[in-house]
Amino acid sequence: MKMVPHTRPGRWPSSISAARFAATVRRDSGRGCAVALLGLPDDTGVRLNHGRPGAAGGPAAFRAALACYGAADSAGNPWPAVFDAGDVIPGRTLDATLARVTEATLALLDAGLFPVAIGGGHDLTFPFVRAVATRRPGLAGIYFDAHLDVRETAGSGMPFRRLVEDCGVSALHLHGFRPMVNSREHYAWFRSHGGTIHPAGGRVALPRGRGFFASFDLDVLDAAHAPGVSALNPAGWSVREAELWVRACGADPRVHCFDLMELNPRHDVDGRTARVAAHLFLSFLSGFVER
Repeated sequence: MKMVPHTRPGRWPSSISAARFAATVRRDSGRGCAVALLGLPDDTGVRLNHGRPGAAGGPAAFRAALACYGAADSAGNPWPAVFDAGDVIPGRTLDATLARVTEATLALLDAGLFPVAIGGGHDLTFPFVRAVATRRPGLAGIYFDAHLDVRETAGSGMPFRRLVEDCGVSALHLHGFRPMVNSREHYAWFRSHGGTIHPAGGRVALPRGRGFFASFDLDVLDAAHAPGVSALNPAGWSVREAELWVRACGADPRVHCFDLMELNPRHDVDGRTARVAAHLFLSFLSGFVER
């Protein structure tokens, strides 16, 4: 495939064991691959919403963790072929960065690849999914987050409002919601626009619908498991709970893109959160090969 626009090569460790999954990731071409990895190394939106900066380093931290986690010859199903499309180069303004993310994602879709994004501020889910929505009218959303992220102002808290208002996303399904860190105003907007909050402990099954995007904000996880995020969650999910849902999203052919967002290595402890992100990515792939 042609060079993905507005990208540079992703940063991997200089040496990766042939026994690791990361050694199988293609970096030269997406030809013959099923999945494309796209880094979104920008946290401008986090800064605008007064979160903890550092998520711009998320894609590099993710690749470093993936380089030493996951077997190339896993005892489970064979892995799908993955292409690393590199990192989107941030623009001089947030709007310029958003436009670049959309263009890069469209190029991956045109190449017949399933896009998986690693961020980066959660605002970048908006341009990532915007590209998919142009090809999948009526797309609905499944997201995992402690926050509604339906602010009206620019920043990491705005992606799902923009997707509904600007891109025709038909419905939003939220898992992991924490009422005490969300405003009554945003909750009212979410409900008035057809949003559904799913209770904890429910059956792991995607809702009815023709097509979905899936977005996983790492701050849905408990801070004990994921300290390296932009907004710590003192009462979040376990990794095992998250793994079940992520795998289910991977296995469902109605899911047309997936992202892992808000990985913040500046505040990570022993690379703990980055390894969780790598684990969830592989969990998604484990489901994907069952399609």
